[in-house]
Amino acid sequence: MNAAVEADRPRPQVAVVVIGYDDAAHVTDAVRSALAQGPAVREVVAVDDCSADGSAELLERLAASEPRLRVIRRRVNSGGCGTPRNTGLDAVTSPYVMFLDSDDVLPPGAVDALLGAATGAHAEVAGGLCVRRELPSGREVPWQARLYALHAAVPRPAQRPHLVHDTLCVNKLYRTDFLREHRIRFPEGRFPYEDVVFSARVLAAAPRIALIPDRVYVWHVRRSAERLSISLDRAGVDNWRARTEACRQAYEILLGAGQKELARAARAKFLDHELRMYVRELGLRDAAYRRAWWELTRAHLAEYDADDWARNPAAPGRLAGRVVLASPEPRDLPRLRELAARPARLCPPYARGADGTPVWSEDLPQVSLEPLLTRPVRALPLAVDAELRPRARGARLRLRLHELYGRVARAGPEAVEAEWRHRDDGDVSVRATTRFAEAAGGWSAEADLDLPALAALGTGTWDLRLRVRFRDGVRREVTAHALAGAGLLRRSAVPSARHGVVLVQPYATYSGALALRVAPGVRGVLSVVRARLRRLLQSTARR
Repeated sequence: MNAAVEADRPRPQVAVVVIGYDDAAHVTDAVRSALAQGPAVREVVAVDDCSADGSAELLERLAASEPRLRVIRRRVNSGGCGTPRNTGLDAVTSPYVMFLDSDDVLPPGAVDALLGAATGAHAEVAGGLCVRRELPSGREVPWQARLYALHAAVPRPAQRPHLVHDTLCVNKLYRTDFLREHRIRFPEGRFPYEDVVFSARVLAAAPRIALIPDRVYVWHVRRSAERLSISLDRAGVDNWRARTEACRQAYEILLGAGQKELARAARAKFLDHELRMYVRELGLRDAAYRRAWWELTRAHLAEYDADDWARNPAAPGRLAGRVVLASPEPRDLPRLRELAARPARLCPPYARGADGTPVWSEDLPQVSLEPLLTRPVRALPLAVDAELRPRARGARLRLRLHELYGRVARAGPEAVEAEWRHRDDGDVSVRATTRFAEAAGGWSAEADLDLPALAALGTGTWDLRLRVRFRDGVRREVTAHALAGAGLLRRSAVPSARHGVVLVQPYATYSGALALRVAPGVRGVLSVVRARLRRLLQSTARR
C-alpha cells in the first residue's frame, strides 16, 4: 500500500464499551454498528450483565470471527447500567472511549467525526448530535440540538452552562486517561439515571470540550417494549425519587468542584425539564402516586435558595415549582399540566392580589405572576382553547385566545395560522390562516378542516400547531388546549370517495394539546382498534 495513503488512514485509537442485559434481539446490531465504524476503532468491549436469554453466547460467536471484539461476562447482575460501564472502562486499552447501549446503534462515521473533533481541538471530551428514533415509526427527534448546531470548541464548561442539559454519556468520546486521572466513574449498582451523575463529574473536572453537529448516536425508543427503558418507565414514584436524587447529586458535585454557574444551571434544568415532564403526566397517576410525588418534590425544591428562584422567575418550570412549594397537597393539576406544556399555556383563571398584582389564584396569592408583566410577548405562556365541531365534509376548528393580564390586548393579536403537522413525517402538513375577532375575555377565530383530504396525505397522528401574529409583526408559536364537551367532534367515521370511510378521533395529548388520529379505510379502522387493544393489554400487564 502507498505510504502516503497509509499515513492518511486513522490510527486505531477508540474503544467502544457496549453494555447489555437480556437483549439478545438487539445486542449484536449494536456491536456490529461499533465494529463498522472502521479502523479508528481499536476494540469493542461488550459487557454482558449476567443475561439469561443467550445474549452472551451470541456475542461469543461474533467474537470468534472478529478479533477486535472482547466479551466480558459478569457473574452477578448489577441491577443497573453504571457497574457494567465501569467494568468496560476498566478493561479498555485505547486512548479514547465511547459508550453504547445494547438497544441503540452508532450511525456510520460517528467515531471518525468525534475523534477528528477531539484531536483537532485538543479536547478531553467531544460530543455530537444524538437523535431519538421512535420505533416502529422511525420518526427521529434530535436531542439537545441547540448545543450541537455548529462546530465549537469550549475551553471550559462554565462558558457554556447549557451543557448541563445534555446528561447523556453515549453521544460523546472521552479521553481515557482524563477519566482515569480524575477518577470519573459511574455510580455502582442499581442507580437509575447514572449518566446524570457521570456527566456532572465530567463537567466538574473542567475538560476542554469539542462540539460537532454530526449525528453520532441513534437512541432507539421502543414504547411498546415489554420491558421499558428507565427513562420511559415512569409509572412508579420510585422513578421520580431516583431522578431527583441523581439531580441532587449532580448539583452537589458541581458546587463542590467550585462550578457555581454550572450548579445553578443544573437546578434550573431540573425545573425546566424534569419537573415539567413529570407534571404533564401527573393526571395519569393515581391519588397515592400524586401525594408521594408532591411530597418528594416539595422536599427537593425546599433546598433551592432565593438566587435559584430569582433567575428567570417567569419561566414555566419556576412558576410550577413555586405552586408545588406553596401548597402542602396536590392541587390545580389540570392547570399545572397546561403550564408544563411545550410551549407553556397559562390557562384561566387570572387572579389578582389585594394590591392588583397578578397571582396564581385567589387561594395561592403568595405565588406572584408579576414577572409576566414584563416578559416579551413572544415568550408569554399564551392560552388558546381549541374545539372541533362536525361539518358536512369534515370539521370546523374553533379557537379562542385568552387575555393575559392586559398583555395580549396591548400586543394586538391579528391573525393565527393553524397547522396540522403529521407526527411521524413533520414535512407533511396542512395549513390555514384566519383573522382574529374580538370576543368576551379574548379573541376568536375559525377555520375549516377537510378530513378526507387530510387522510389522503397520511394516516396516523396529526398535531395542531398555531402561530399567532401580532400587530407589530411578532409571531408566537403555541399549542392549543383541547376542549371536550357536548356537540364537539368525537370519534367518527367520515365518508371518503377515495377510502370509503375515514375514522377520525380527536384527543388530548399528555400536555392537554389537541391532536387527531386519522385512519382511512376499513384496514385503518381495524389498525386503530388493534392498537387500542394492545395499549390496554400493556397497561393492564404493568399494573
